[in-house]
Amino acid sequence: MSANELINKIYTKSKALSINICAGAMLLMGSSAVYAQADIHFSQFYETSVLRNPSLTGVFEDDYKLGAYYRTQWGSISHPYVTALISAETHFAASRTSDDFFSIGLLGYADKAGSIDEKITAFYPALNYNKCLNVEHNTYISVGFTGGYVQYSFDPAKATFNNQYMNGMFNAANPTMESIPNAKMTLWDLGGGVNFNSSRGENNAKVSYIIGASGYHFTQPVISYYHNTKVSENIRWNGNAAISYVFSDNVSVQAQGNYAKQGTYNEIMVGGLLNWTQTKGMENLFVISGGAYMRLNDALIPVVKMKYKTLAIALSYDVNISTLSTASNLQGGTELTIFFTGNYTDKGITRKTVCPKF
Repeated sequence: MSANELINKIYTKSKALSINICAGAMLLMGSSAVYAQADIHFSQFYETSVLRNPSLTGVFEDDYKLGAYYRTQWGSISHPYVTALISAETHFAASRTSDDFFSIGLLGYADKAGSIDEKITAFYPALNYNKCLNVEHNTYISVGFTGGYVQYSFDPAKATFNNQYMNGMFNAANPTMESIPNAKMTLWDLGGGVNFNSSRGENNAKVSYIIGASGYHFTQPVISYYHNTKVSENIRWNGNAAISYVFSDNVSVQAQGNYAKQGTYNEIMVGGLLNWTQTKGMENLFVISGGAYMRLNDALIPVVKMKYKTLAIALSYDVNISTLSTASNLQGGTELTIFFTGNYTDKGITRKTVCPKF
């Protein structure tokens, strides 16, 4: 295996939007600029506000939200892609007399893939300002920003090369005769978005809806182990929409949609959940949800979710229906999310905000 083939192995990923740029594009030295596409993605996309649209940060009913996310993908084909993510979000009133509020969040993830352990580690803090347009219908427009620190790396010791095969036998002690680049690179990212949400119906609880747009990698950072300044990361554009409808005290439905475009890659995800709620007094004791989402031309994704008081656990599975299904045997990725929400005991710390129920 040559050095070019090594980098190609590091960067080639067989998943819709999150396909990393292949080696040829990464190493081209032509006069024109080369753009790289290297974002991760999730099937429970609606739980990753900071990565989806920074202006969604903190847009929920309770005062804070803590979450953990685990995804494993393509284990049936090769070394699985494994992603772990943690996040925290909260909001507080802009002032004691204002209906506006600020939101802040922090998200971090680690992604590992392939036989040479390509790793992506990233941290994204986010800041969001939510301007009240109509108190009666809880109508807000939000503007949010995030700035991320991202590190890419791989393990050269786990790579093998053609030169190490002699007389049909592999010997790791044989010289590779290859010049391997620095095994780490770091970059700074910048993203921003806008979001509009409102409610209708009795007590503004019958219908809630959200629509927004965002962009990431506005600085188009260099993404090359060889530090080739002509290799830049594509801007990713994102559109989000959701609607929730309450049929009764016990039954509701919510639908979510997301569109992402990065370079020549597009991803459309649509679907929804049916929720059954058991109440105790004025509080929701537990909620059982079930439904499905679809990543167009890639996967059908059934989802089950249970929330008990303030703790929510959800499990989803990608049933691969793309042209890769022959090799994947319909197997895709498993995702597990755990989220905890709550309110500050001292209401002097923050002011209760009324947000859509998603």
